[in-house]
Amino acid sequence: MNVRPGDLIPDRGHLSAGRCRLCNSRLEYSFVDLGMSPLCESFLAAEQLDSMEPYFPLQALVCGECFLVQLKEYVSPEHIFREYAYFSSYSTSWVAHARAYCEMITRRCELGADSLVVELASNDGYLLQHFLPLGVPVLGVEPAANVADVAIKKGIATHVDFFGVRVALDLVADHKRADLIIGNNVLAQVPDLNDFVAGMRLLLKPEGVITLEFPSLERLIANTEFDTIYHEHFSYFSLVTIERLAARHGLNVIDVEELATHGGSLRVYFAHVGSARAPTNRVADLLAREHRLGLRSLVTYSSFADQVRCAKRRLLAFLIAAKNEGKRICAYGAPGKGNTLLNYCGIGADFLEFTVDRNPYKHGRFTPGMHIPIYPVAAIDTAKPDYILILPWNLQHEIVQQMRHVAEWGGKFVIPIPETTIINPTEVRQ
Repeated sequence: MNVRPGDLIPDRGHLSAGRCRLCNSRLEYSFVDLGMSPLCESFLAAEQLDSMEPYFPLQALVCGECFLVQLKEYVSPEHIFREYAYFSSYSTSWVAHARAYCEMITRRCELGADSLVVELASNDGYLLQHFLPLGVPVLGVEPAANVADVAIKKGIATHVDFFGVRVALDLVADHKRADLIIGNNVLAQVPDLNDFVAGMRLLLKPEGVITLEFPSLERLIANTEFDTIYHEHFSYFSLVTIERLAARHGLNVIDVEELATHGGSLRVYFAHVGSARAPTNRVADLLAREHRLGLRSLVTYSSFADQVRCAKRRLLAFLIAAKNEGKRICAYGAPGKGNTLLNYCGIGADFLEFTVDRNPYKHGRFTPGMHIPIYPVAAIDTAKPDYILILPWNLQHEIVQQMRHVAEWGGKFVIPIPETTIINPTEVRQ
């Protein structure tokens, strides 16, 4: 496989017994080992802090055949997602992204009153709500009942279940076939990829379109975005791997867009094999670039662990120096990625006095593992910290603009990824 000795060490421990969730090949190679970590969305109430907290290995492996980067499934999706703490609507920029997509795809696919749009993992209706004023019928499929209830109250029909072949067959039997199937940041959260994609194929009309958005593995590697690896994300994708997954289920990749969201994402368009929808040049161009970058070679994956260790040391060096100078530090946000970063780097309340979040569901709780208290955003104005570590760094522009007033007391922002960077809000243009 063109691997030099020592480039990528086969995992000879208990993880070597795993099988690739796409192609079923034996998993032998480690991509990065982030140690033991709790589930990133398992926020704790105060009375839980004295109880045992479950930790699981957070080691990403790479398949030597299809190059899917993946975690083993230690906890079932039912355990993770039945009661979920993430509500998409609390990110203003993400809702704006969803609105722009709905307007674009309605024009592109010529959707109307006779169409049906189905979103998988539809969350709180952050996206489907934008189709309603366009006169396009929608259906959400969302496994987390607490989140789905918010969408239902907005008037968005929502089927509460985990999507796959079983649910697809039920919907088809109920005379529901989709002109458009949407999956934003859900594919990574599916342990049974083949069942999920097979279900989409069943649900899709003959000339229908599927669009899936997910973080780009190319950007994850280039920008050392190790914090996007957590137990709730089972897989990490390149277009090389996506094309193989599509072909396995009678689907063609017909287009791809590169997006800035989540540190760099792909929006991939699919249609049935035999559809009149021909692939654009962007598909071949991106596949060629991924090939040039070595995403079909295991050697490319071998240096990522060292990149991660360096990023950890840089962040800790800054935090240690700041605390030694007597600086006050808090964080902004309590996202899943933030909890990976905090636990892997060992950043607890000795470094961060608290974090804040716009989601009231998290207020009064504590982050998993590191047990950092979570307060409303106004707590920053009360504490007036010297530094604010932005944990959802992919939303840094939105957050810096929202919190520019921290400059009044000399506050600065810290961005941990791809490398530790200090932002003075007085130097940022509005």
